[in-house]
Amino acid sequence: MKVRTYVLIVTVTLLTVSAATKDVRSVEGLSPGDLAPRIESLGNAKGLDFQNHSGRYTLLNFWAAYDAESRARNVKFSNAVNKLSSEKIALCSISLDQKKSIFSETVRIDNLNEVTQFHVEQMEKSALLKKYDLKRGFRNYLIDDKGVIVAKDFAPQELTEILKTI
Repeated sequence: MKVRTYVLIVTVTLLTVSAATKDVRSVEGLSPGDLAPRIESLGNAKGLDFQNHSGRYTLLNFWAAYDAESRARNVKFSNAVNKLSSEKIALCSISLDQKKSIFSETVRIDNLNEVTQFHVEQMEKSALLKKYDLKRGFRNYLIDDKGVIVAKDFAPQELTEILKTI
């Protein structure tokens, strides 16, 4: 009888504790399920805090003109996002080029929307490289309106399918 009572008390306690912790926040990190690290500043733009509760996803893409693969992927992501509803997804594409003039000319040549393209100044670049682990290549992240990463390092042609599944 004492064992049953003890088991019942422990079970009720565990259920109560687990129900009370359903609003536990994710930890900041770079894997799906983690909160995306805040970006403090992007040139003239204020920082990016992905917790906007707008119901809209943010596609965060890093690229540079000197890296042909990331540059082509940036154009493809831009085209993919333009085909989708602006109420569903926003693009934030960040160039890590050393010179702003190269970034500006690349955006013009690639016919990209200047509103979605950002250049990081040298002072902020090293912090961003570390924060988003970009030393081993360019990455992309799909972030929900609560700031949680839902997908990482996917190809532009996978974007529509990912949005359908989440």
